[in-house]
Amino acid sequence: MFCSTIIPTIGRPSLGRAVESVLSQNLPGDSFEVIVVNDSGEPLCDEAWQHSDQVRIIHTNRHNRSVARNAGAAIAKGRYLHFLDDDDWMLPGAFQSLQSVAKISKAAWVYGAFSLVDNAGDLIAEISPEEEGNCFIQMIYWEWIPIQASLIKSEVFFARGGFDSKGPFSTVFQDTDLSRQILRYYEMARTGEIVSCIRAGDVGSTTNYGAMFVANRLSREKSLSLPGAFSRMRASANDAYWHGRIVYCYLASLMWNWQQRRVLTAASRGTYALAGGVTAGRHLFSADFWRGAIKPHFNRVRTAVEAANYNLLSQTSWE
Repeated sequence: MFCSTIIPTIGRPSLGRAVESVLSQNLPGDSFEVIVVNDSGEPLCDEAWQHSDQVRIIHTNRHNRSVARNAGAAIAKGRYLHFLDDDDWMLPGAFQSLQSVAKISKAAWVYGAFSLVDNAGDLIAEISPEEEGNCFIQMIYWEWIPIQASLIKSEVFFARGGFDSKGPFSTVFQDTDLSRQILRYYEMARTGEIVSCIRAGDVGSTTNYGAMFVANRLSREKSLSLPGAFSRMRASANDAYWHGRIVYCYLASLMWNWQQRRVLTAASRGTYALAGGVTAGRHLFSADFWRGAIKPHFNRVRTAVEAANYNLLSQTSWE
């Protein structure tokens, strides 16, 4: 089987739209399946899609979305895993576009462009990332590649331990953390076709945005502690700016670990920050290097959303 779509749900009315958007994909019926993981603790309302031979429903009973996603993945048959939230949906031809890339690529993570929409389904922004190959430093800096627009090789997903379901990761940031854990070792490939619509904003969301920045820090620290993280980041830095981001990343980690009284870790981070500057070579004399080394990073989603004058997080700042 080519692909398994896992949809964790708390029984929102939009679930049917999400499931039907997958079932209507123009692929042979035996090449994909839909696994709905009901985490609501209540029976789902009966709908026509529940009687499809391509749909399986399991229950996790009020754990969290990471547990639900991992449970769905555990019974999936597909070579690739696709994770879709119950308030998002796929566009016609999405799987064909992703499959065409997967067939010619050895990448562990294949993704497409996506649309951000509001609660009414109105377009906020169309976003077409350009990361390919080794993108580790870009993932470290939150250049979000949504799982809703991605296929992940199942063997790689399990090799990296699936979604973290502990602490702040139980309610937020699981997808970005997973991308960092995978991109340390594997590569990405992309299609420029828009493949999914993703609902954005904190109103009506089950995401705990208040925990987002704590989770980001813990995820980043976990990523920096992976074997060979520094070398992988250097290899993914394709211009002076990203070489500067390596230095910024390790300096920020140095300060955080010092505050946590992790003296040895702080010293190690300082050593890598120095190494990042030394190994930057000619980039060290570029203004872009120093912009990356000393200034905050503004990721593409934030830039696109603010350009559209949309308040993505009405109660939480980006900083």
